Amino acid sequence: MPLKLYNSASRAKEAFVPLDPSHVRMYVCGPTVYDRAHIGNARPVVVFDVLYRLLKATYERVTYCRNITDVDDKIIAAARDRNIPIDRLTSDTTQAYHEDMAALGALDPDVEPRATEHVPQMIAMIECLIERGNAYVADGHVLFSVPSMPEYGRLANRDMREMIAGARVEVAPYKQDPADFVLWKPSEADQPGWDSPWGRGRPGWHIECSAMSEAHLGESFDIHGGGLDLIFPHHENEIAQSTCAHGGKLFARYWVHNGYLTVNGEKMSKSLGNFFTVRDLLDQAPGEAIRFYMMGTHYRQPLDWTLDGLCSARAGLDRFYSALRDVAEIETGPDEGIPQTVRDALEDDLNTPQAIAALHEIATSLNKAADAADKKRLKAELLTGGGVLGLLCHDPEAWFKGEVGVCPDGGPSAAEIEAEIERRTQARKEKDFAEADRIRDALADQGIVLEDKPDGTIWRRAG
Repeated sequence: MPLKLYNSASRAKEAFVPLDPSHVRMYVCGPTVYDRAHIGNARPVVVFDVLYRLLKATYERVTYCRNITDVDDKIIAAARDRNIPIDRLTSDTTQAYHEDMAALGALDPDVEPRATEHVPQMIAMIECLIERGNAYVADGHVLFSVPSMPEYGRLANRDMREMIAGARVEVAPYKQDPADFVLWKPSEADQPGWDSPWGRGRPGWHIECSAMSEAHLGESFDIHGGGLDLIFPHHENEIAQSTCAHGGKLFARYWVHNGYLTVNGEKMSKSLGNFFTVRDLLDQAPGEAIRFYMMGTHYRQPLDWTLDGLCSARAGLDRFYSALRDVAEIETGPDEGIPQTVRDALEDDLNTPQAIAALHEIATSLNKAADAADKKRLKAELLTGGGVLGLLCHDPEAWFKGEVGVCPDGGPSAAEIEAEIERRTQARKEKDFAEADRIRDALADQGIVLEDKPDGTIWRRAG
């Protein structure tokens, strides 16, 4: 069946029909690089990585653009608080972001524009908006005139005044209307700034994405993604800027938003002590387990993060890797494409829980298969189906031996475990079963699980 996506603009699930079938284009709002990414920042990365993988498996050419916001008031404040140059802060934070997202198995976007490299395009778009009567200069600022766009507010589907009150938009004295928002603002001597027709200053947040998406995807493109929290004001303002600058031309055809993330049923907050960065969680579990946990909930639904849930996700991956380890000697044939049950689930608005259920069915069949040809086919299906989800990309032995991601602090090394297993095997040969049991129990106390097989003993670290 054709891919269907829930379009926030129409508030309905729609068949995906690209503007140009030979080139699908997607833009997703990226990070503002002033601090390490938290787990809520990671959710859209995982969601749109799955969509990107599915699109790449379906269309000849896909361009995925995800920006880096490296000029922002939060960045200025963070650099000041840490007493370091802004460019050092943004460079270090961007590198950390790349490392953390790679650990979650996310593919790099095709294009990763940085705001500071696109200021001329932003200035040009602002000039266009002024010429068209959609923006005005006031007190060193340039502001978008919201009343100049009658359709403003359609994406959020809320009354404009209600949206403004809820967002606590600043009503500065130089605004012609309380809803008007900043396109350009003046910079102090110690703040980042660029020369412009309106004086030295810097862009507002919203204009950055409008200019960068146009520069790399054109005036109109297929999919615009991000978290639900971005619908207003960010995405609403992007639509206003881009639509008016392009004479009413379509900006993005499909608007796709992932749901909120909570921790133990509460909003994530440093004051509540439930704030976790991706790096915090990577110290507890492999990135693939974090990714798998996120995909256990449909992307549009709220996701509640718990330690028990992370442990369950790791155990679920153990089952898949166990099935693959049992057929490690079987070589898979050429890629036959995504298994139909997995594809059907993903084409139904990225139903990752259903796709995972389909993988479980394949793994069950693989565990039961007796015929070598069936094992070969099912192993290929499990790997290919996992691949489109960004899963099962590690060697099963490495997974179980804790060589993927981090190992428990103070745990025995692989060499030490192998030596103990050899001693246990020798004890069993000598019928010293008490010693064999002692070694097994001692390893179990250290989180090492042994499994005796006809051709020897295998082991894994407990999740």
